[in-house]
Amino acid sequence: MDHLKTENQYCAQNYKPLPVVLTRGEGVWLWDDKGNKYLDMMSAYSAVSHGHSNPKLVEVLTRQASRLAITSRAFHNDQLGRFLEKLCKVSGFDKALPMNTGAEAVETAIKAARRWGYRVKGIPAGQAEIIVADQNFHGRTTTIISFSSEADYKADFGPLTRGFTTVPFGDSDALEAAITPHTCAVLMEPIQGEAGIRVPPQGWLRRVRDICDRHNVLLILDEIQSGLGRTGRMFAFQHEAIKPDAITLGKALGGGLLPVSAFLARNEVMDVFNAGSHGSTFGGNPLAAAVAHESLWLLEEGRLPERSAELGAYLMDGLKEIGRDIFTDVRGRGLWVGVDLDPKFMSASALCHALMHLGILTKETHDRTIRFAPPLIIRQEEIDWALEKISSVLASVREVHSGTAAPTSPELELA
Repeated sequence: MDHLKTENQYCAQNYKPLPVVLTRGEGVWLWDDKGNKYLDMMSAYSAVSHGHSNPKLVEVLTRQASRLAITSRAFHNDQLGRFLEKLCKVSGFDKALPMNTGAEAVETAIKAARRWGYRVKGIPAGQAEIIVADQNFHGRTTTIISFSSEADYKADFGPLTRGFTTVPFGDSDALEAAITPHTCAVLMEPIQGEAGIRVPPQGWLRRVRDICDRHNVLLILDEIQSGLGRTGRMFAFQHEAIKPDAITLGKALGGGLLPVSAFLARNEVMDVFNAGSHGSTFGGNPLAAAVAHESLWLLEEGRLPERSAELGAYLMDGLKEIGRDIFTDVRGRGLWVGVDLDPKFMSASALCHALMHLGILTKETHDRTIRFAPPLIIRQEEIDWALEKISSVLASVREVHSGTAAPTSPELELA
């Protein structure tokens, strides 16, 4: 079967994936339908932090699937409570509302913020405003794309949802200036993922926390990609020793096996929900709850946040060394690294294609940036292997650019 041809014929063209058909995964490695082996340097946008087909997670998934998988929230199940207890204790929040996808968790956060604004802060009906950052990415629903700064995400999907004010990411003065009596919340990523792993200035998040406190505004952080060990701490907000009023989680919460997400908050925020005001048929199902509970336990037991901090610094140092003339910037926290390329050498897409041919899978964002975010279980020797392959591609790029060699692959002709 020609998998690419069949998918292109029957699937909506809303993605532009690399031309590789994956059939199997184990740990940090993936295999395609031709038997070729690849190092996963994307982790499904942080969803596979525990590695592909983690044996302990697969065991829990299989055992729970054979007992009870889906009931809906019309009834209680014996897995949800223990999962949410674990999640709240790990995060330090009072309550959690389980959903499925990251976008659903963000929609939940928006609803909670608005209802809190009306019922607790006293904002006039229909006037609540939420402050967001430019170049944000929180999902693809109609409400969420309404406050995106990417024109293509919004093109011809209107009418869009009102009630959002955009300020520059990392600019606390602009944020405070944007607050009005109708502002109910600030909703931002502590580190912007889709924008290219944009790390804000040190101290910014602490200042945002102080500003929100002074103006009686909720601080809600989207930790769907940055949370659960990715940045070298269990949560990115811990780097500045602050605590938001609420967070959204997803991605790695499902252990790379299921879509699991949650909105977490202190009691005053979560208690605005009542029976019938929000819900999900699949949210909090026993299968997802069992897997998510195990995924949290494995993060702690395996000290994966600490591994991310140590190996992330090692990876960034290596990338800076091998790409000092081609990479204009290498930044990130933990095993979440963004690399900007000098466009005179090649595009980010071309580099991703070239790396694919050498057994490394990653994906570009915004033309000039590629991301390196392997599973948190990666070993130093596997990072060394990746750095060697990346270095060999960069050496070929230098030769082509200097005119001392012909391109060794079609991708290098794009330089």
